[in-house]
Amino acid sequence: MRKYLFSGAVIGAVLSGIGIVRATLAGPRDWRLLLTWVAWAASLAIAIGTVSEETKRSELGE
Repeated sequence: MRKYLFSGAVIGAVLSGIGIVRATLAGPRDWRLLLTWVAWAASLAIAIGTVSEETKRSELGE
């Protein structure tokens, strides 16, 4: 779990999520906001997948 929490990619995705939450609370709710949330979720999933792949590679010794 620690490898996910201290990964730069995951930290960056979480910090960008803070900005999206602020935009959601302050701005208008339209289709662009939905796309922003979808893009954020995709970037978080990619960050987690990258950490997972790096862990698998290091365990296999590649």
